[in-house]
Amino acid sequence: MNTPTAPLIDRFGRAIDYLRISVTDRCDLRCTYCIPKGFRGFEVPENWLSFAEIERVVAAFARMGTRRYRLTGGEPLLRKNLTDLIRNLHAIDGVDDLSLSTNGTQLGRMVHDLRRAGVARLNISLDSLRPECVAQITGSASLEGVLLGLQTAKQAKFEQIKINMVLMRGVNEQDVNAMADFCMQHGFILRLIEAMPMGSTGKSTDYISAQSPLNELIAKHNLQPNYATLGGGPATYWQTPDGRFNLGLITPISQHFCASCNRVRLSVDGTLYLCLGQEASLPLRPMLRSGCTDAQLDAAIRAAIELKPERHEFTEKPAQVIRFMSMTGG
Repeated sequence: MNTPTAPLIDRFGRAIDYLRISVTDRCDLRCTYCIPKGFRGFEVPENWLSFAEIERVVAAFARMGTRRYRLTGGEPLLRKNLTDLIRNLHAIDGVDDLSLSTNGTQLGRMVHDLRRAGVARLNISLDSLRPECVAQITGSASLEGVLLGLQTAKQAKFEQIKINMVLMRGVNEQDVNAMADFCMQHGFILRLIEAMPMGSTGKSTDYISAQSPLNELIAKHNLQPNYATLGGGPATYWQTPDGRFNLGLITPISQHFCASCNRVRLSVDGTLYLCLGQEASLPLRPMLRSGCTDAQLDAAIRAAIELKPERHEFTEKPAQVIRFMSMTGG
């Protein structure tokens, strides 16, 4: 039994109830805002947390009241035997919500196994429905495979399927309306994400505020604010009057959501990152591999949460974070 302890509250009064877990920093795509073309500096496998180590960390967070967990990467579906980990995490007392982010390329062959193992919700990265645009962004002719994965996921009846679309000036800004129509047709939730200046890739992405496409979609579809909980993340939501379509906005630049930040990230090498836009972190792997007790692990996590910054500084110090998104965990 995973005996509960006092909840995780940071020094700014925020309850930390969401852990994002990177199971690999490898990816089969090279999205222009994420991993540089030709990059080879991936973490060596012997430094990856084992499934047993990940399960220990999740059990510790669960004891302290963290209820939501998301598996990320890189591309998490590249991690061998991932469904074994999912089944074990799903069985931990206190894990109430287990979801997964993916680029969708491997989804068609794994959807039903993921659903049976315990994944309730999917976030799928798709920045355009034009094959040439997808190839430009990802470095791969991957659109057909992703669309097949989406259809298979729809048939598997996940509780939610969200499409994450990173806005890029001069690249895909003209594709928002087509993506909204596609999501309406298939019952997917569309989320527009402002590009963040993380690493050289993020800094070279021409940022667009999500407000402009939002205003256009409000006018076209009579969208209204939706205050329902559609996940544990930072998105604000709008919906059509009949409630059949939901649009989410993730606005770390134009309207940061730091005051309500409830999440931390565990990278594949066991580093606990406290903020995407700051370098505050704690390496947990040395503790895990030196035989720490559960009490010592809990104490270390609590000490790390005390380091969580009040807010990021993407606007004030855009060059501050040099690590790529794939190194942190999406």
